[in-house]
Amino acid sequence: MTEDPSTPLSPLSSVDAPTARVDEGRPIPDLVDHLFRHQAGQMVSSLTRHFGLENLELVEDIVQETLLKALQQWPYRGIPENPEGWLCQVAKNHALDVLRRQANLQKKLAGNPGIWEPEQLSAEHEAFDRLLGDDQLSMMFIGCHPGLSRASQVTLLLKTVGGFNVAEISQAFLLPEPTIAQRLVRAKNKLRAEQVPFVLPLESELVHRLDTVLEVLYLIFNEGYEAHLGDSLIRKELCHEAIHLCKTIANHRLGKTPEVHALLALMLLQASRLPARTDADGNLILLSEQHRAAWDHRMIREGVYYLELSAQGDKLTPYHLQAGIAARHAAAKDYESTDWTGILEDYDVLCEIAPSPVILLNHAVALAMVQGAEKGLQVLLKLKDQPSLRKYHLLYATIGELYERCGEFRSAASSYRQALKLASNAVERRFLEKKLKQATL
Repeated sequence: MTEDPSTPLSPLSSVDAPTARVDEGRPIPDLVDHLFRHQAGQMVSSLTRHFGLENLELVEDIVQETLLKALQQWPYRGIPENPEGWLCQVAKNHALDVLRRQANLQKKLAGNPGIWEPEQLSAEHEAFDRLLGDDQLSMMFIGCHPGLSRASQVTLLLKTVGGFNVAEISQAFLLPEPTIAQRLVRAKNKLRAEQVPFVLPLESELVHRLDTVLEVLYLIFNEGYEAHLGDSLIRKELCHEAIHLCKTIANHRLGKTPEVHALLALMLLQASRLPARTDADGNLILLSEQHRAAWDHRMIREGVYYLELSAQGDKLTPYHLQAGIAARHAAAKDYESTDWTGILEDYDVLCEIAPSPVILLNHAVALAMVQGAEKGLQVLLKLKDQPSLRKYHLLYATIGELYERCGEFRSAASSYRQALKLASNAVERRFLEKKLKQATL
């Protein structure tokens, strides 16, 4: 079922800045969900900038409550003229009210004549606009605090900046939800205990945090490209956001590096296929069946430009190899002329420098395309012993597909059933149901 082995988890006209593209004709719950998913990371980052990391949990709660307030009020009062602005302003006002009440209470208890006001903080944070110009990006670099492990940094930022829930993060890491929940609690407690301020470190320190920020952008993009949960396969707002933030970094002097250019190339090349990945009803269209005329060729050209920039240096990263794989797909005039031998060679190197379970899965798919379904199937069946893949639906979906190619339809049906048990996305479930029906005819 894997659409193509070009990303290890699971990147429209050129994107310079994300927009919510409000369609007020859609049902209000859908509109609110669309706006909230687009705005959540920006709202959390902006409010945290004003009210401090010590109030991060309060900010997250208020952003969630603002969503509920919109769902309650808009059906009766109508949709505001500026829905995005409404969400941001209501959330900010609510946060102010809560913090002022807390400050008044503390004043009464401690006899403190002062009272906290957020405006006092604004001057301290003017440097953010001058240095990065984006609250979400600033939040990412600040969240990569050296007191947290790399895994905790990425998890925290996916939650706060990416707007991911625990289930989505667990799917991205292929880890149990309780593990992710505990990691988030420990990370927030650590930041609170150390009283970490919402202040960017020196630019020399930002360079050391860049790799983690890129990993977060990579995971945000992957969730947008192939959503693990929900009724839609694609969350374009996440793809837009990841590309926009990566471009912002690439345009800054600290981001003019091979790995930044390689990641941006990967996102652009992958995102060029978004218009062709689903049909008018939102159903999945595999790479082999996509109309390549629908691909965004301007975005492909831009992706190739950044891929060429990424070659200016002696550093080879997983982003380089994945972008190279995506470029091979983009260069093929049709599916049959795809350079699968070159793709397999790229995956051979990826397995050496970044041998994650999903990389191994995609390597097996490329192997099947070059050496036959039987060979790929042999490798995939061994991957079932990988603990992190035992509940990964795409492993069983891919095994089912290769069984089907080998003419073993009973085994294919069994694998599709297992994939169906594990899949959470409605579009993927419909696709698997179709494949199961075909295998049992």
